Parts: sequence; structure tokens; C-alpha cells
Amino acid sequence: MNDLTIHDLPRVERPREKLIKYGPDALTDAELLALVLRTGRKGENALLLAARVARKMDRTALARAAFDDLMRIKGIGPAKACELLACVEIGKRIFENKVTAVGELLSPQDVFDALKDVRESKKEHFVVFFLDSRNQQIKREIVSVGTVNASLVHPREVFEPAVRHLAVQVILAHNHPSGGLEPSQEDLDVHKRLTEAGRILGIEVLDHVIVTGKGFMSFQEKKF
Repeated sequence: MNDLTIHDLPRVERPREKLIKYGPDALTDAELLALVLRTGRKGENALLLAARVARKMDRTALARAAFDDLMRIKGIGPAKACELLACVEIGKRIFENKVTAVGELLSPQDVFDALKDVRESKKEHFVVFFLDSRNQQIKREIVSVGTVNASLVHPREVFEPAVRHLAVQVILAHNHPSGGLEPSQEDLDVHKRLTEAGRILGIEVLDHVIVTGKGFMSFQEKKF
């Protein structure tokens, strides 16, 4: 297996082909690193080398790594170390330019503003915001519409489209036709069930926002 090159892999498993077909969000950290490294070393293809780098350095460590830190990894020479540092640095600069917009996108206020169409409805609407790895919205969907006082939501209604949209994070939201902002016991149970289901699938539930015509309540802010 170690003697295989990336070109020996099925086309659907090659990082470059996956990126072209599905976009960069569909790739693992190791696959993205493999595209940067481009080549491996004797007995270890680029994917295997990248996987080893990813095991030695998580995202935080890689973001803080210096040239000498990378050079200590077997198989990483000066050229590869410089390429990795250049990619990390440009990522930091892009993030710095977008940090305000990203923060605004994820705020409960923005969720409230985005739900003008349902927040005063007489029926409870359960809405999911699907987000990519950069915390940017891919899509918003109403996944369930309930009665005047209840909306039954099953994890598959939330996470089937999340997987289909290649989302890595979600924000949950629903309106309260009663006008109250306090979560019911059913709300708390649903939130817990969906959070646990997301954890199993590797899709993080960032927040759950209750909205009415007059305001909103964030589970994250209230520490539910």
C-alpha cells in the first residue's frame, strides 16, 4: 500500500478529482495537505505523508508552526515546509478580512433577521442553516412544520440534507407561535437529541435559536 502513488488510487479517491467534482469542503485535512505537498517520498505517497503530518499537527498546531517545526517531520524538506507555511499564512490573512462578516453570519440576531417569513407564523417551523467549514451559509431549509404548539423533528430530517449539502456545521432555529421565548421541555429534548446525533456524524450544532415576532433566544448564549 505504501508503494502506491496517488495515481494508483481510484479516481473518486484522488484529492484533486474530489476537489474538482465536489469542491474543497468535501476534502479531509489530510487530502488538502496532500494537494499542497503534491509528492511523497520513497515508500510513502503524498496522501500517506499528509496523513502523518495531520496526525502530528492538528489545525491549531499547524497554524502556529514555524519553519523548524515542519522540518522536524520526516519527509518534509525546505520546499514543502515553505509551501505549507505559505498556505497557512494566506489562510490567516483571508480569515482576518472575513472575521467580522463570519461573526455576524453566525449571530442569533442574523438568524432572527433571516426568519422574517416564519417568526410570526401560527404554526411552528423548524429551520436549519447549513454551514461549510468556513462557517459560511450553504443553504437554509425548513425541515418541519408542526401544529400550533408542537413541531416533531427527527434527526434524519436535519442531517440527511446536511450530508447532502456537505455541511460541517448547522444552526437550528424554530419559531414559537405562543410568543414566549423560553424553551419547552420538548425543545430541550429535541436540542439534546440533535446535538448528540450531530456529534456521531461529525456535524457540529453551533446554536439553536427560538424566535418570535418580538425577539429571539439563543441556546448557546443561555448555555443550554
